[in-house]
Amino acid sequence: MADSKNKPARNSVRRKAPARRQPAAASRPVPAAGRRGKVMVTGAAGALAKQVMDRLRGDYDVIGVDFRGLHSMHPESVDYEVDFNKRTFEDVFREHQFDAILHLGRIQSSQLNAGRRFSANVVGTDRLFRFALKYGVEQVTVLSTYHVYGAEPNNPSLIDEDFPLQAANLHRQLIDAVELENLANIYLYKHPELHMTLLRPCNVAGPGVSNAISRLLGQSVAPCLSGFSPLMQFIHVEDLADAVVAALKGNRPGVYNVAPDDYVAYQDALELAGCRRLFMPSLPPVLPRTLAGLLGRFSFPAYLTDFFKYAVVLDGSRFERTFDFVPSRDFGELFAFYRGNK
Repeated sequence: MADSKNKPARNSVRRKAPARRQPAAASRPVPAAGRRGKVMVTGAAGALAKQVMDRLRGDYDVIGVDFRGLHSMHPESVDYEVDFNKRTFEDVFREHQFDAILHLGRIQSSQLNAGRRFSANVVGTDRLFRFALKYGVEQVTVLSTYHVYGAEPNNPSLIDEDFPLQAANLHRQLIDAVELENLANIYLYKHPELHMTLLRPCNVAGPGVSNAISRLLGQSVAPCLSGFSPLMQFIHVEDLADAVVAALKGNRPGVYNVAPDDYVAYQDALELAGCRRLFMPSLPPVLPRTLAGLLGRFSFPAYLTDFFKYAVVLDGSRFERTFDFVPSRDFGELFAFYRGNK
């Protein structure tokens, strides 16, 4: 790594020198027989990506890319820090002959403003897909979120992959997440040569995870809405890493929910995690959103308030059948982690 006094310019590729520019028509070298596959993992500084990369290194050459900066939990996993919307991003593809991409990095709706999130999550992902086509990548797996289904009282008791994505109509802060999904679906059907797989996991929790639900479970006191305790599903970050690797090795394009068969009421989850409950008034609807905003990181994000009122329970059977996958860590192990760290 370069000395900290000689940092490269902002928004350039960092930690490894970018590839030399080559003529667009230059042909790629033919891989030698028995060559190990090479995989790009985006969001490499996150806990999930770290788990995935650790699992892949025995069988693949793995290159970690992150556009969110090196201040995250696992900067050692990042080979390139690069903005997907900058010209230097293509240099990563010029330097490496990727066989597959695991797109695990997404700016969460609680980060940045709407315009910058859309630029990173949608415009940047479109450039990623275009380069995958241009440079002959044969497989792309995209991590989405169950939030794209939206939370409302009329949701079915079990939501499968064919259920419409309502989040953009119900929660404007999730528009970029839905648009990313729409973009991935376009490439899925328009460019079958990419072998696109789209994963929609339920709540992800466990060591190192820094999303909203994990922060709540890790607190001594966590908010809940009076009169509401929706059923929730949780998947351990290590199980989700296993699922991502199974999707890569199985290579069965399509859209899949990733969730266990089991579920638990939100207030019960708080008790199992050793949290004391802070009851917030649920009416009028604007009040809990206002309180959530005032509490900041000590509450669920205001735009997710409805997910703490109404159940969004996924049918994960398609993924289980297709990839012969069953989560190996139960709720007891997951919640014991948070309870033990109180």
